[in-house]
Amino acid sequence: MYKSHRVCLIDRSGKPRLSSLGWISANWSGYTISGSPKSFRRISANWTVPFVRPSSTPSYSSAWIGIDGFGNSNLIQTGTGHDFVNGKAHYYAWWEILPSVMTLIPLPVHPGDRMQAVISKCTGKTWLIYLRNVSQNWTFRTTKRYNGPQASAEWIVEAPQVGAFISKMARISSVSFTRCRINGQSPKLTTDQRGIMLQNGVVTTIPGDPNRSGDAFVVKHTRWQARESHRVHKRL
Repeated sequence: MYKSHRVCLIDRSGKPRLSSLGWISANWSGYTISGSPKSFRRISANWTVPFVRPSSTPSYSSAWIGIDGFGNSNLIQTGTGHDFVNGKAHYYAWWEILPSVMTLIPLPVHPGDRMQAVISKCTGKTWLIYLRNVSQNWTFRTTKRYNGPQASAEWIVEAPQVGAFISKMARISSVSFTRCRINGQSPKLTTDQRGIMLQNGVVTTIPGDPNRSGDAFVVKHTRWQARESHRVHKRL
């Protein structure tokens, strides 16, 4: 069954927002910035591949950077996937330009690996997609045509689309995005640019506050964190 990513599905149910929360989505969590067309020509970040806990039914997750997709139907992106399917965890790298489905990068990815990603406009409609696995010592580069509006930029943890439906979010450890850059500079992220993932009325993943420089933050899976908190209290 094919797997792909989707633009941000904003929750419009009228549920009250949490404090210091910019947006709520059924499939995205993390930080986004918006601007006028042609505002964003380069995005980058580092992150560590999370661990996946077992689940009783198939569950999926991705960590990625991208341009567009928040408030428009275009998107160019690259990242890592971390799923639990048929009793086993799966880790992999990928890139994607909507409306096409994702393309796997056939190179090794393991939990705990340190990733570096860049998406950058070259000339005209030609863009560079760059992904490096520092831990496994490989680098992937490709250039592709992309003609999106360049009106938003994102650092995201997502529950991807599997078949025709948004997947159940995998139970992953925290994902730390660091050295976030937009057009070569710190995006100076603020809390009103962040959003949580809400699935079946339950908060699934939520990003913490950005650091003092506004270029790093952590996305936490709420059930993973609750499990770890329970273990700490039990030991005490």
